[in-house]
Amino acid sequence: MYSRAYKTIVSLPPLLWVGVFLLLPYALMFAHSFWAVRDGTVVHQWNLNNYHTLFSKPVYLEVLLRTMRIAASVTLCSLLLGYPLAYYLSFHSGARKELLYQLVIVPLWVSYLVRGYAWKTILGSEGVLNGFLQYLHLTHEPVSFLLYSPFAVVLMLTHIYTPFVFLPIYAALEHIPRPLVEASQDLGAGSAQTFLRVIFPLSIPGLVAGATFAFVLSLGDFLAPLLVGGASSTMISNVVQSLFGAALDWPLGAAISVCIVIVIISLLFLTERLEKRWSFK
Repeated sequence: MYSRAYKTIVSLPPLLWVGVFLLLPYALMFAHSFWAVRDGTVVHQWNLNNYHTLFSKPVYLEVLLRTMRIAASVTLCSLLLGYPLAYYLSFHSGARKELLYQLVIVPLWVSYLVRGYAWKTILGSEGVLNGFLQYLHLTHEPVSFLLYSPFAVVLMLTHIYTPFVFLPIYAALEHIPRPLVEASQDLGAGSAQTFLRVIFPLSIPGLVAGATFAFVLSLGDFLAPLLVGGASSTMISNVVQSLFGAALDWPLGAAISVCIVIVIISLLFLTERLEKRWSFK
């Protein structure tokens, strides 16, 4: 229908855009990971010292494991909140579906920093939650673990990324043919059996996509630990930020970034295979 020249002209701008603003920065970061730093200056001397430092010092592995643990906790909490909400909107909300859907995505209109500082205000020693607990005489002094702890980071990231989990799950539930649900009920299956044997299996692609969103976005987050986390909640992105900023050790920061990119690409490849396996045809 279209000539080869037309297809080339149409596809060239997006390919250039991806190449210049995505692939080229990745290539530069990969090259930096093999260079060295001497007297605060990056030396273009190819070596594997940065990767040796990364895998030989336990502190980096400890921070990476902590980051993955926080990301997994955020993913689990987001799924526990997002899936029931998406299920209710898709099957039981009735005429209120559009209104409830808009209310769910309203937090996406608010700036990340505004939501972060809101949680800092809520969880602080003089914040709303501590004041409420002391008013009810449940505590006699401010609870310290609410702020500047992994709990605060998980809570903030769950609030921020739950809509990203909700949206693909809701889309998957909306695409389930309702005659299948009706057929299950006509064959004598109860609500729980229909959910477990019809609805849930067909919604797995959306669930996997939502979990991927939550895990990948949480894995690369660095603002939440700065706002509500503190020293005990430092994540791997904070280490990269410090290496590129205060420490001026770009090669080591690039090496850590390369490892994070490899982990994320592997995860995306795995989830893509899972989505194709469970997709409804």
